[in-house]
Amino acid sequence: MKRINALKLIAAQFEDELVICNIGFPSRELYAVKDSVNHFYMLGSMGMASSIGLGLALAQKRKVVALDGDGSLLMNLGSLVTIYNQKPENFILVVLDNECYGSTGSQCTYATTVDLSRLAAAVGFKNIFKFTDPEKKLDLKTVLEVEGPVFIHVKVEAGNADVPVIDMEPEEIKERFMVGLK
Repeated sequence: MKRINALKLIAAQFEDELVICNIGFPSRELYAVKDSVNHFYMLGSMGMASSIGLGLALAQKRKVVALDGDGSLLMNLGSLVTIYNQKPENFILVVLDNECYGSTGSQCTYATTVDLSRLAAAVGFKNIFKFTDPEKKLDLKTVLEVEGPVFIHVKVEAGNADVPVIDMEPEEIKERFMVGLK
């Protein structure tokens, strides 16, 4: 399944969750399939969606979902350890694993040889869900109700959808998101 199709299935299940989306094409794809004032589209800071999501989860009570990529997660592995140790009950980390750095030229990541779900388990995560064929069973209804922190590993195909650039400036994205927090 292509990442944009996985994002369609995932975003359709969001209601009031705050969503932090990984840089580049994942943000553009989420914006194209379901824009929301509750979505923060990262336009920089590769590897930081999980850290930003963690901070947001610790600062308030609403459910927070960080949509990250395998390359970004591997770039900031310390975030997994920090998330586990902080134990935010309202935090879900979704890793869309296409085994490449999709926004920078599709260079292969080490997700080709490392099972990210097993890595999360080794850190200590208890609530781990892995979807290797998202089209058949990417149902997050029960996952969204599980006490966090939650790690969701979704295998997707490499490649980016042909979607336009987000038509907001970074400041607009931030200000709109902050309004949605209130």
